[in-house]
Amino acid sequence: MAIVDEFKKFIARGNVLDLAVGVMIGAAFGKIVSSLNENMIMPVIGWLFGSIDFSKYFFQLGEAPADYKGSLTDYAALKAAGVPMIGYGEFVTQVVNFLIIAFVLFLLVRSVNKMIDSVRKQEAEAAAAAPAPEATVDPQLVALKEILEELRKPKA
Repeated sequence: MAIVDEFKKFIARGNVLDLAVGVMIGAAFGKIVSSLNENMIMPVIGWLFGSIDFSKYFFQLGEAPADYKGSLTDYAALKAAGVPMIGYGEFVTQVVNFLIIAFVLFLLVRSVNKMIDSVRKQEAEAAAAAPAPEATVDPQLVALKEILEELRKPKA
């Protein structure tokens, strides 16, 4: 039963819940970026290179099977037929996805760091502007110091 209690304690910690929320938001953001890339960015790149569907660019490494009846330019059909290929178009698409996500994360971390620096600067300015607390002299402390001085004096 101790392991169940320990697991409940682990799950109840804020870090685990924050991580779960972050993963869910990250998955949704990944879908948005994929859609942006596949439906808006890559068609423009494909148009610039003369093809609408950039993800179908590939190098064929081997021959198509003898019974293959499809097009030799159809990436999906060749892949389904087991023809060895290097699909560099899809790789480029995924690299662009990664770069978009990395850039957005960079902007997010950059803004958080600026906010943290701003808060620290404000705290430092507030600490510097705050008047130093007045030193209060405790009469008992003064009396104890006098007694200590009397005890330290050499006896005649």
